[in-house]
Amino acid sequence: MRAIDTVQVLDREQLREVTLDDEDLMRQLLAALIEDTERQMPLLEVAIRETDGGECARLAHYCKGACANVGATAVAAVLKTLEQKAHQGAMDECTRQLVALATELDRLRAEEI
Repeated sequence: MRAIDTVQVLDREQLREVTLDDEDLMRQLLAALIEDTERQMPLLEVAIRETDGGECARLAHYCKGACANVGATAVAAVLKTLEQKAHQGAMDECTRQLVALATELDRLRAEEI
């Protein structure tokens, strides 16, 4: 089992705290988060392809913070690894993490609020 498989997809308590337990706001916030992260993925892909570790790390860091703030823990964990690997210049691993990111976004999208 990969380490990421043990990470909770969504910390509902964190999300409730951020949204003051407003279910409509929870759904809107998660939808916006997923949409924004998906918009960053092509930019991450370009940074990886161009072996621009600094830009890749910057984008991953931005997305990681947003995800962590609302409790999207599994997505944030992938982004943390992506950021670390980008800083190390391990672009092949960054490519693998980008695939994992798409998987975790799908898992987050499947969470019901």
